[in-house]
Amino acid sequence: MSGEVKELNVSPSSNGDIRGSWEEKKEFDQDHLGLTTKPKLPKPENAVTVAVSSRVLFRTEREQKVYEQQGVEEYLRYQIEHENEPFAPGPAFPFVKALEAVNTRLRELYPQSEELFDIVLVTYNHAHVGIRLINTINHHNLFIERFCMTGGSSPIGYLKAWHTNLYLSADADKVREALAEGIAAATMFMTEKLTEVSESQLRVAFDGDAVLFSDESERIFKAHGLDKFFQHERDNEDTLLDHGPLKGFLEALGKLQKKFYAKGHRLDCPIRTFLVTARSAASSGIRALKTLRAWGLEIDEALFLAGAPKGPMLEKIRPHIYFDDQMFHVEGAAEMGTVAAHVPYGIAQKHNLKQNSGVGK
Repeated sequence: MSGEVKELNVSPSSNGDIRGSWEEKKEFDQDHLGLTTKPKLPKPENAVTVAVSSRVLFRTEREQKVYEQQGVEEYLRYQIEHENEPFAPGPAFPFVKALEAVNTRLRELYPQSEELFDIVLVTYNHAHVGIRLINTINHHNLFIERFCMTGGSSPIGYLKAWHTNLYLSADADKVREALAEGIAAATMFMTEKLTEVSESQLRVAFDGDAVLFSDESERIFKAHGLDKFFQHERDNEDTLLDHGPLKGFLEALGKLQKKFYAKGHRLDCPIRTFLVTARSAASSGIRALKTLRAWGLEIDEALFLAGAPKGPMLEKIRPHIYFDDQMFHVEGAAEMGTVAAHVPYGIAQKHNLKQNSGVGK
């Protein structure tokens, strides 16, 4: 899946020099002399931290080809020679811009609060490449002050130190490593077609089983078929599903939504969440809804498709990102222009690995 990603302009914010400190910064847009200052950065333990790899935030296919064909030294030389040429937006770019738009609204309502989205740029690159990344961030008016440049080492330990709530990468192996460490994570891909998305409302869509919930029910379906699955769900209607890898991220979104609700902005909340599941409403949907309610989580819209294709519905929803554990649904969504991310978790991965052994690299 490859193609151009349309650049979106979502509530631009300024960005400049990197300070990287978790200490206090000026909290207001202007100081007593009338000089513009940056917004205060939240402490990681208070923020909703989203770590994004440079390969999904920006288009780096050309540079990746240089690295694969000519080696690391030529790759570094190429990056330095082109460090004043900004990268084009990648598949995670509209999502990150939407996070920043939500932050703008939160700062208006809660000027002192640190409950904000905090974006960390993660890259395996050598620090020399950081100059081009900073130039690109400035060019696109992104507010990203936290960088993690590992020089080829795994970033997973750093993600835990950042209290990461979500990690998005093009490297499926690193995503699986993050999931194994209890970090919500997904693999993103370039798409041939991209649907235009909202500039004022963050829209996030989730699959149910093996994403928000565990793969318990999916295991029944894979082992015993649809009839046994329906019977299992009826028999366990009042038994809560166990949590899946992205339950915590939905929970974090919900906490920020409630801050808007508390100020009377339920109907125009800049965050909207969706459940898009192959479950049937009458035969297996009630258990999913009861589980979410017991967890204290609200989902704004729930679509029970009873096995129908998800792509056409996602095209209407127009989410900034959709999470699913099955590559079949990820590819179907991408064909309709939705930025879909693969969550390599649960029993479905045995099937995914057989048919998609090279995907995500």
